[in-house]
Amino acid sequence: MSTIQAKRRIPVVATIVVIAAVATMIGLGVWQLQRLHWKEALLTQYAAALDNDTPIAWPTDADRFETAYFRRSSVTCATDVKLNGIAGRNAEGESGWVHIVSCMTPNADPAAIQLGWSRSPEPITFSGGSAKGRIAPYGDSLRLVADPPLAGLEANAAPDPRDIPNNHFAYAMQWFFFAGTALIIYGIALRRRVAQGHKAD
Repeated sequence: MSTIQAKRRIPVVATIVVIAAVATMIGLGVWQLQRLHWKEALLTQYAAALDNDTPIAWPTDADRFETAYFRRSSVTCATDVKLNGIAGRNAEGESGWVHIVSCMTPNADPAAIQLGWSRSPEPITFSGGSAKGRIAPYGDSLRLVADPPLAGLEANAAPDPRDIPNNHFAYAMQWFFFAGTALIIYGIALRRRVAQGHKAD
């Protein structure tokens, strides 16, 4: 088989596309491994925060939210109190509802307090006041998980860094698997194409 015939049997454009796709998938896998190391360091930081009982001021700068998670703090709800109930657990691990209030502090900074737990989502009454507890993630922001609970509610489950998902290793292996599978499938297709070319000759 001549060099020209070999080039005709190996699709250059398709090969370039497959190689580029495989390289991208491998790159994503490596990126997930880098994210894994970042997340493990973050979880170690959070675990250390649980052992630190020194309270900090309520964070108002979004850039400081992650460094404040799981630290002790206190906050006062002054105005614009809005209540929200979501699924959650109490200190005994029972499923039910945790009641979260969104409000403004006396300095007009936003705050969220997880007041406590109840078995039902029935509305509660909370007109504002001070709370102390530990800071926990709340979407892209943060909330204070009250300890002791407020508004006549039962104790919240303590914030736990182990509840934060860390799936980066699984995602990395998934991307590497996709890359390997793509190479195998393309290799099989290429082999069949070359074999058919030999028959045609």
